[in-house]
Amino acid sequence: MFKKSFNKSDYKEENIFWITMSDLLLGLMIIFLTLFIMSMVGFSQSKFAEKSAQRELAETLSDKFLKNNIKVNVDKLSGLVEISDLELFDTGSYNLSTRGKKYLDKFFPIYINTIFSNPEISDKVENIVIQGHTDSQMFKGLKTQDEQYAKNLELSSLRAITVANYVFQTNYDKKYRSKLHKVVIVEGKSNTDPVLKNGKEDLDKSRRVELDIRMKTDVDKIEKLLLNGALK
Repeated sequence: MFKKSFNKSDYKEENIFWITMSDLLLGLMIIFLTLFIMSMVGFSQSKFAEKSAQRELAETLSDKFLKNNIKVNVDKLSGLVEISDLELFDTGSYNLSTRGKKYLDKFFPIYINTIFSNPEISDKVENIVIQGHTDSQMFKGLKTQDEQYAKNLELSSLRAITVANYVFQTNYDKKYRSKLHKVVIVEGKSNTDPVLKNGKEDLDKSRRVELDIRMKTDVDKIEKLLLNGALK
């Protein structure tokens, strides 16, 4: 019978190898756990700073609109601005009415100048999204829900584009022009986000244009810095 000879030195070398691998894996796990915790802390701090900037901006905008007798809804937490389409367009149209132009002539200089006059806020603005919304009433001659959605998508998009185009015709401070060009985008939301009241759609409030300020976050930058530091 063949008997394998046992060498204690071989056992010690193998045992040392596995101990070393265990230590390495444990060390890597600790590093990644630390990175995860730090990134979560950075994320929380970044989100807190973002929300604080939005609240500050929302309060300032609301006060200035009120002082200038401009009828508009401003969310005091997010800074989201809602303008009824009755202020801007005739029914079924995406061309600004005379009343709509007069409204935006007053609205946009206050809105833009307030945002960009404060670098602590304006530097954190990723985008100003101009969104068009419609109600869910049926268009005559269209039979399917897909056709209704597509028609409302077209109308909401055209209204958002019309408002965005008119921004640059208003008397805002032109030194902010280049910054404004970088952040303004448009979206058409069709009838996908109706305003409900007592469980039923409020048709007048559903037809609206919204301006949504989206803020930058430093989370990706924080994670990259942490990862680069761990790899060095």
